[in-house]
Amino acid sequence: MNKSDLISQMAGDAGITKAQAQSALNSFIDSTSKALKKGDKLILVGFGTFSVTNRAARTGRNPRTGKEIKIPAKKVVKFKAGSELSKTVG
Repeated sequence: MNKSDLISQMAGDAGITKAQAQSALNSFIDSTSKALKKGDKLILVGFGTFSVTNRAARTGRNPRTGKEIKIPAKKVVKFKAGSELSKTVG
């Protein structure tokens, strides 16, 4: 499912126009991004939790040449599925 498929599904389920569904989805994405950028967690009970963690710098290998390279530290987004989502999928 891509973004336009999700917008169509949301519009049908909620009984709203695709433009309204797109606006709602874009607002959710923007709000989530801003919260994570500030270091906050986003907790959606039953669905899951989005959070940011720090990944330490490490040494890796170029698979083509075998030469060691340094991979810098960075922040990464993590998602942990909630119980209801896990039951639905599993």
